[in-house]
Amino acid sequence: MAKEELLEMMGVVEDVLPDGRYRVLLDNGHKMVAYTAGKMKKHHIRILLGDKVSLELSPYDLTKGRITFRHLETRSGSTPPPPRRRH
Repeated sequence: MAKEELLEMMGVVEDVLPDGRYRVLLDNGHKMVAYTAGKMKKHHIRILLGDKVSLELSPYDLTKGRITFRHLETRSGSTPPPPRRRH
């Protein structure tokens, strides 16, 4: 198994922990601690409680992972957010 072979999983953020870490419940029922990937930090992508996320796991340690993508869901019945002011 090469270093680049990572496991891709889907999950839901259960808890927001300090220092950019999150407790995630995977689709198969397991819980794990995950951190945000560097590009997500660079582009200030916020991850909130209840968000669906994609994770990369190392086959060596299945208790930790890296969040690589936040899946946006359309919120039905809600009004669109107000436009942001630019400074």
